[in-house]
Amino acid sequence: MPNYIFSFVFTGIFSISCVHAASKVAIVIDDMGYRYTDKHALKLPGEITYSILPHTTYGKKLALKANAQQKEVLLHIPMEAENKKRLGPGALTSEMNAQQIEQSLAASFAEIPFAIGINNHMGSHLTQQYQAMAWTMSYLKEHQLIFLDSKTSPNSQAEQAAIDLGVPVQSRHVFLDNHLDSQYIAKQFQQLIRHAQKHHLAIAIAHPHPETVASLTSLIPTLAEHDIELVPLSTLYEKSSIHTASLASD
Repeated sequence: MPNYIFSFVFTGIFSISCVHAASKVAIVIDDMGYRYTDKHALKLPGEITYSILPHTTYGKKLALKANAQQKEVLLHIPMEAENKKRLGPGALTSEMNAQQIEQSLAASFAEIPFAIGINNHMGSHLTQQYQAMAWTMSYLKEHQLIFLDSKTSPNSQAEQAAIDLGVPVQSRHVFLDNHLDSQYIAKQFQQLIRHAQKHHLAIAIAHPHPETVASLTSLIPTLAEHDIELVPLSTLYEKSSIHTASLASD
């Protein structure tokens, strides 16, 4: 077969495969750990990623159950918010130095050592502080962990600090359940689908509320109808592009 014919055939096959390549979505359920009812979120279908609040009543138990189901687990690290909301255990604040941040993160990971990285709980103030984020990323880099910016501030410095320190980073694109209403959650889920179709990947954050679990149980199976694959969060870190997230308040 002449070389130019082979090139045409190969290019055609490659193009077809690209057209039919599924977009990928990760859904992170965070705020896990304070409530006994959070366990119901572990029944969600597919490759859900769970983010656990450190040192909470049910956090370690839920993390162990998720891990036993071969689901990915993050630590949902409380970080200082602009509105000065009360922070839970394992929190990072702007008053901490590098050693204190390292010690706090080490204690959180000692409780759940199989966590693959962290995302911020609140943090609209701290994520704007480059130095604090650099200290945080230094710990993650040393331990080969990933960072997901929950993007509670449009001025977050977390992504830049992660890039500068060589930490794998992505940002949340859609919050699914800022309002606990099935119609609202469905609307946000459609936004997630549109983002995935446009950019070939999307990351959503939701919470273990009964209303959210009920809505996602019916919505997640519809991803396949749009040729979208639900994947563990770490799968999306193979892609270098990071898209801007819409702002949500703490």
